[in-house]
Amino acid sequence: MKVFRGFHHPGIAPACALTIGNFDGVHRGHQAMLALLRGEARQRGVPSCVMTFEPHPRDYFAALSHQPHLAPARVGTLRDKLTELERCGVDQTIVLPFDARLAALSPQTFIDDVLIKGLGARYVLVGDDFRFGAKRAGDYAMLDAAGVALGFDVARMMSYEVHGLRVSSSAVRDALATGRMADAARLLGHPYHISGHVLHGAKLGRTLGFRTLNLRFAHWKPAANGIFAVLVHGLSPEPLQGVANLGIRPSLDPSDVNGGRVLLETYCLDWPASLGADGGYGKIIRVELLYKLHDELKYDGLDALQKGIAKDCDEARAYFASTPSHDH
Repeated sequence: MKVFRGFHHPGIAPACALTIGNFDGVHRGHQAMLALLRGEARQRGVPSCVMTFEPHPRDYFAALSHQPHLAPARVGTLRDKLTELERCGVDQTIVLPFDARLAALSPQTFIDDVLIKGLGARYVLVGDDFRFGAKRAGDYAMLDAAGVALGFDVARMMSYEVHGLRVSSSAVRDALATGRMADAARLLGHPYHISGHVLHGAKLGRTLGFRTLNLRFAHWKPAANGIFAVLVHGLSPEPLQGVANLGIRPSLDPSDVNGGRVLLETYCLDWPASLGADGGYGKIIRVELLYKLHDELKYDGLDALQKGIAKDCDEARAYFASTPSHDH
């Protein structure tokens, strides 16, 4: 899959079948939409294309109004979004920076400059609640009328349901926020996961006896938070069982090397000897969050933190022992 930031690049296909959205989590509703898009692209002999935004438009407006609580929790990182879009067979993705210029575009200018001149859209597929342009003034009816006038097809996909529940990024966020990891997996079509490069941290885990793999979650407001039983992929032929903390580590000094940043810190219950003590650094891993043990806790000192981590490890081992491997 080709990825472009913005649409002023010579490598972008001159025509495409396009869908537009934030695609946070790339859940089963998104996957159904992308399957339809691929079929329409094949019929027209053009590549399938996704247009998405970074930051999320609601992030932008929350910052603009100095009301950070209005920003939605983030299901996935941009890396994971792009990985899932590629897995779904998308040919190219356009990541548009959502800024003042884009926010100010009128619906008609968005159609003319972005969809037609920028991307050569022959087919545009949107969701049932799609709005676009400054002040969200554009809607499906306007887009459909523009398609008739300018010669591109327009379609919309209605809600996608699983067991009577409308699949949406909001539903995924709610499941993650309340620790219902099995429900999140049903909505996503796979266990919820976070991937990235293993980074160096403060090395405190070595002192405590629990060396961790650190991944940075770029957004300040992850949809999930707390302590989880996890599986780690990418370090050995078989996934490694572990326990992980996703959050800001309230027991530690906020001025340390990762202070204030959201981290996913994972301790593998059985570390492969073949990797060596530092064999994880720099590798790209995928951590599946399978079961929430509890929310983040603030411990009174490092001794209490060490005992808390040991207890979490025991609970994670008990979870894996009681859960059939095919349910992981």
